[in-house]
Amino acid sequence: MKKRIQHLFTGVLAIGLLAGCGNNNTGSNGAANAAANNATPAATAQQETSTAIDVLKVSFVPSKDPDQIITATEPLKELLKTQLGTKGFTVGDVQIDVGTTYEAVGEALSAGTTDVGLIPGGTYVLYDDGAEVLLTSTRKALSNDSENPKDWNDNKPTTGLDDKQASYYRSLLIAGPSAKGQELAAKVNNGEELTWEDLNSATWAVMSTSSSAGYIYPTLWLQEKYQKGLTDLAKVTQSDSYGSSFARLAAGQADIVVAFADARRDNEEKWTSEYGGTGPIWDQTNVIGVTQPIYNDTVSVSKNSPIMTDELKKALQESFMEISETPEGKEVIAIYSHEGYKVAQSSDYDGERQAQELIRSMK
Repeated sequence: MKKRIQHLFTGVLAIGLLAGCGNNNTGSNGAANAAANNATPAATAQQETSTAIDVLKVSFVPSKDPDQIITATEPLKELLKTQLGTKGFTVGDVQIDVGTTYEAVGEALSAGTTDVGLIPGGTYVLYDDGAEVLLTSTRKALSNDSENPKDWNDNKPTTGLDDKQASYYRSLLIAGPSAKGQELAAKVNNGEELTWEDLNSATWAVMSTSSSAGYIYPTLWLQEKYQKGLTDLAKVTQSDSYGSSFARLAAGQADIVVAFADARRDNEEKWTSEYGGTGPIWDQTNVIGVTQPIYNDTVSVSKNSPIMTDELKKALQESFMEISETPEGKEVIAIYSHEGYKVAQSSDYDGERQAQELIRSMK
């Protein structure tokens, strides 16, 4: 389970409404016809340029605690309704949910049972037959971006850079406070190369197979260095969230977790308050591996949603970028460490497709 605006979208002429939005229909409702006939010119113009949407469904992947995501994104409902309203769409309700897995959100987009999904590039590529990417997120760049894990350990803690945005992030292999975790960290910090036997003797916590930082790119890292993958490891546990992985790491139930590069920042407080860490997360964890860059998360829409039109796609694209520039909007998207959004295209994720093709060939 890591993103500004220059266009102004003009309203589109409504030629039909979704079922259940019958107040603007003509011919079958005498009262509605009478009201329309007596409407002021301004009201009539508004009717002619507004498309009604009963419900807009937005889904998030469970890269953090679902309750935390739901709470943090609650303001997004009104923000989206307001911004879409300026672009000719009157939205009755915005429903937000968190999928049980990354795949569940991809499947919902493919099936058309959700309209918008905030999903990683890996999930988008797996489900791009039914999902279309609109935006990629930008993130605050980090103080570390080295491919050498020792550099991350020598320059702890990792911090965000207020004056620099990044269009990619990295996945880290992070060793915890267990005896095995400390053993592996010591080798890395002494400048020694880890062997496959070193890694295979450890217990790993990973995310689902469509998670870029939590599965795909760590697999590529192992393949490049050892011609092996996560499925070749002897002891691997799949977590339902990064928080669960870090809880396992703090408790010594896992020696290594794989996570996006600023995951320790996100879990710094909970490390001691909830997960059982006996000291600061920066003291008790060390980086033992760094993957190649990963293109950032997406805002994608369903190709099979009954409400999705080219006009709505454009309006959503612009609305998310506008929202990301407001103080309230920035607070909402910070749940995923997003700083803003820029227009994306499918070809941006060709590298991700190559990564997944390699993974499929290894199975």
